[in-house]
Amino acid sequence: MPLPRTQGTALRQRLAELRGPEVPAKALDARALAALAANPGCKRRAILDGAGVNKTALASALGSPSAFGQSQFALTRGNAFEAKVKADGGAELLRLVHERLDRRAEPPTAAHVPDLTAIGPEGRTARTALALREASAAQGWTLLDHPMLALDVAGSPAFLEPDAVVVHPDGSWTVVEIKSFPMLDGSADPSKVGAAARQAAVYVLALEEVAARLEPAPQVRHRVLLVCPKDFSNLPTASAVDIRKQRAVTARQLTRLTRVEDIADALPEGTCFAPDLPAAELTAAVESVPATYAPECLSACELAFHCRDRSRAAGAVTSLGRSVRAELGGLTTVDEVLAAARGEAGDPDDPAVVALRRAAELRAEALGVSACR
Repeated sequence: MPLPRTQGTALRQRLAELRGPEVPAKALDARALAALAANPGCKRRAILDGAGVNKTALASALGSPSAFGQSQFALTRGNAFEAKVKADGGAELLRLVHERLDRRAEPPTAAHVPDLTAIGPEGRTARTALALREASAAQGWTLLDHPMLALDVAGSPAFLEPDAVVVHPDGSWTVVEIKSFPMLDGSADPSKVGAAARQAAVYVLALEEVAARLEPAPQVRHRVLLVCPKDFSNLPTASAVDIRKQRAVTARQLTRLTRVEDIADALPEGTCFAPDLPAAELTAAVESVPATYAPECLSACELAFHCRDRSRAAGAVTSLGRSVRAELGGLTTVDEVLAAARGEAGDPDDPAVVALRRAAELRAEALGVSACR
């Protein structure tokens, strides 16, 4: 007699059906999770990420291939730099942690690097939690190379793999982010540092869940170490980054995500996002899930081109940006905005309508003066 399906196994089976029975799941990494948290109202991304759908393949199948993602050259260069930073048991990495974050501690002359191998992500997650507990009690330096952490995202577990986590002699934990972009004269590209900080904030949240299960709970430091190449060389340098703001924003946005099972239950029967489906059927499946497009999606989501085309075709004001959308109140399409500006529609007491009509009057006045000249 087969075992009865629990709520968790039933959800996993439902997500597998949405992904396609023969399609392997794509793991949800911290980069994708940070982007999802930045747009919590997008149910389309939430269900696709929750089901492990490969959005790059999906976008190509829809006829809107994405240019989002790292080049193979950048990935190779990043892997080579990370290997250099972690060479010799992570001696250089631990030196940077001591220098930038914990000068009061004893220098890391000998650090423990535990073996974190295990079967499956659940096994690696459990092995990482055990290694963290043992390292906190050891009162020495410990380097966890590519640990596995779990974070609940909209009712579905996401397994995350930071570059490294360092346990200090006082038992506290620090997230280490290793990036291949250069740090020139002690500073790096602010946009890239911001992206790295948002990823690190996701790891900190996951570490806090592990720490909360221990007694006493170790401190998860909110200053992470960002390691980059120095100037134009391949030598590592580092900077301490305070991610308290990014952590607070990410935690708040994750709580706003609609639960994956609620989105799945609202989908039509037989919905599937397998890239090998006919284009018309696949498009209908994707369009059955509401999206919240904004221009910022172009740098964070593989489906951004597809969603932008649909947003423009519908005349949605979201294609103009979130700030414009917020200013327009209940006006959701460009046609509604233009009609309100011309005085053909809209509540005359609505501040957005008043502002639009005043702007239209000023424009007409300016064009009239220009014509007279």
